[in-house]
Amino acid sequence: MSTWAVPGYAESLQLGAGASGRVVLAVHEETGVPVAVKYLSESLRTRPGFVHGFRAEARLLSGLESPHVAGLYEYVESPDGAAIVMELVEGVSLRALLKTRGPLPPEAALVVLKGSLLGLADAHRVGVVHRDYKPDNVLVLPDGGSKLVDFGIAADAGTSAGVAGTPPYMAPEQWTGAPASPAADVYAATATFFECLTGHRPYAGDNLAELALRHVDAPIPADEVPESVRDLVRHGLAKDPALRPAHAEAFVAELEAAAAASYGPGWEERGRRALAGLVALLALLLPSARSPRTTTDTARTVLGRTPGGAGTWLPGPAGMLVSGAAVLLGLLLTYGLAYLPAAADRQETAARALATTSAAPGGEEPAGPAASPLPSSSASSSSPSSAEPAEPSPSDPESTAPTTAVPAEETTDPAEAPPATAPTSAPPTTPAPPSAPSAPAVKDVTVSEFRQTGPTTATATVTVTADGPGPLSITFAWFTGSTAGQPGVQDGAPETYERSGATQYTLTVTHAFRSAGCYWTVRSTTAPASADGGASQQLLTRGCDLQ
Repeated sequence: MSTWAVPGYAESLQLGAGASGRVVLAVHEETGVPVAVKYLSESLRTRPGFVHGFRAEARLLSGLESPHVAGLYEYVESPDGAAIVMELVEGVSLRALLKTRGPLPPEAALVVLKGSLLGLADAHRVGVVHRDYKPDNVLVLPDGGSKLVDFGIAADAGTSAGVAGTPPYMAPEQWTGAPASPAADVYAATATFFECLTGHRPYAGDNLAELALRHVDAPIPADEVPESVRDLVRHGLAKDPALRPAHAEAFVAELEAAAAASYGPGWEERGRRALAGLVALLALLLPSARSPRTTTDTARTVLGRTPGGAGTWLPGPAGMLVSGAAVLLGLLLTYGLAYLPAAADRQETAARALATTSAAPGGEEPAGPAASPLPSSSASSSSPSSAEPAEPSPSDPESTAPTTAVPAEETTDPAEAPPATAPTSAPPTTPAPPSAPSAPAVKDVTVSEFRQTGPTTATATVTVTADGPGPLSITFAWFTGSTAGQPGVQDGAPETYERSGATQYTLTVTHAFRSAGCYWTVRSTTAPASADGGASQQLLTRGCDLQ
């Protein structure tokens, strides 16, 4: 396990751990805001593919602003590690709720589905596909609301990102590596909804091949759910993605119409009250109730035959083809993971932040010259949890790709925890008092990306290169206008971030524009001032009709 910690955060206890990394509860030292810090494991940090995926997760989250998704505060990378600092959501995983309380009442199941679908809808709106929707990645809050977490294998819609996901919830097209599609998220959400209503998944299998066959060919077991929601289940679990709702927002509209018709106008309030009562019974699983003595959380589901399934059925030609692909996938995972190389030796240099991605959910601006990447207003009410990585198991059909992170809510018995290794003692030394670093010369400021992420939002990525690790500040200013090549009028107050400890910094910041204009401009400057005076970039907004 890596001992590197993100500078500026005081860690208190570990929330979960596995082969892909660990998640710890921490407090931002400047503001006192609790956060969840997700570290990439030491063994994977030396593998470029895993580091690239970890950065991609942070990039996708930085452009996603939603009250139904655990927000990103900061991405930090150093010679000794990489970490994503996220909102700490005070909630219990839907997996824990189902495991301890059994099937949910229909109104409660509809509320859970609606809340997490709203999170998916916000992601789909900016072109992000989650690809790993399941009960583990839905957190139910004490007030009965819910949030979606763990975008570890998310991808831009339409991209070919390979076969990945959690098999019991994977859409038929996911098994073949089809391009990422919002319709696949709708399928997974419906499979989770089915499990909420019945206590078991729509399809079971003893291995990947059998499970793939059932998802591709087996009849939809809609008769097992209440008649009032059978059409929802049939539509969401359609084998052909073209026959499903195209995105989560469309499915929310169907859900609300079906729920109101069957259960009346008060269905949502009754469902939230039922969920709040169930979470209250599991209060000890909330992050705020955990103590430093809590051991590592893990979650693993072993698939078996579930009573009351779809009945006797024989696969068709398409199912046999996917079955063969699933067998091959299982073999590749089994033998591929066995040869993961050991982590490289730790570098002797002290941990220095090399790259930091800051995105303040809600477009809030840092206050003061030493602004924190954490938004002071929303973070104070932020509550615990985020995605907790679990160890991928090639022999378990629950895990198909080493990049899949599984949040955990089961607490391991301390007697089963591996014994701790006592550190080697060393004579105490008295470190010399550090000298204050001098301000560096800023050599270059570059806007590497500036893109529109919504009707009024955009994300800018800036890289700053200096000749030393001394402290510097990076300021973002935003402008709107109607003339190409001219910045126009400043939009909102500038945002300033303080950085030190490295010679290169990359920051990604999201801004919500308040003024109308066909052209948006971002300008980045530094103090000390850079030799080139800073950098700026302009974009033409989508949907702007130029005459």
